[in-house]
Amino acid sequence: MEHLSFLKVYISVYFALYILLSFALPSWRVFKKAGINPITFGKTDNAHDYIGLQMKVFTALLAAAILVYSFYPVGYPYLMPLAYIMKPITFWIGMAFMHLSLLWIIIAQYQMGQSWRIGIDEANKTELKQVGFFSLSRNPIFLGMLVSLLGIFLVLPNIVTAVCMFSSYLLIQIQVRLEEDFLLNQHGTAYSAYKNKVRRWL
Repeated sequence: MEHLSFLKVYISVYFALYILLSFALPSWRVFKKAGINPITFGKTDNAHDYIGLQMKVFTALLAAAILVYSFYPVGYPYLMPLAYIMKPITFWIGMAFMHLSLLWIIIAQYQMGQSWRIGIDEANKTELKQVGFFSLSRNPIFLGMLVSLLGIFLVLPNIVTAVCMFSSYLLIQIQVRLEEDFLLNQHGTAYSAYKNKVRRWL
């Protein structure tokens, strides 16, 4: 499928809004209201901080792939586009995934309120959220991130977006399990009951 001409600018705008609405604004909101820096990934070599570093790397790589497509089209073939995936149906499915997942993430972050963090916050106890999207999934924000990555891949299928999608999936799976152990230690039986009632994803 020939890419629609508007996509070259639109996908860059979407990704900028995704970063702003999914990470920057929620971080600012928590800091302003609670006086707490919600970004907890540090610079040590433990598993938690290593995941944070790699997530930054793959986010930057994904951004680079999008910018190359948008503003340096002669370089896009070097990203090895997957032509057999470029179908009208996969394009529109991808667009739907991108936008619905972003809306889902925004709502889930609003429902999480001051408990929202990027990583594990061992210094400040957070409330265990069990309502709204958190009654459907124990990790609705991570779920939204995974769906958005799939959407970007379907809209812009190439080796780089594929690597970013699969690598982020593996990192998120590990991070989720680290957070589950942390929440079990922090909330005890309340989290055990929640874990038995609500599935990890859906």
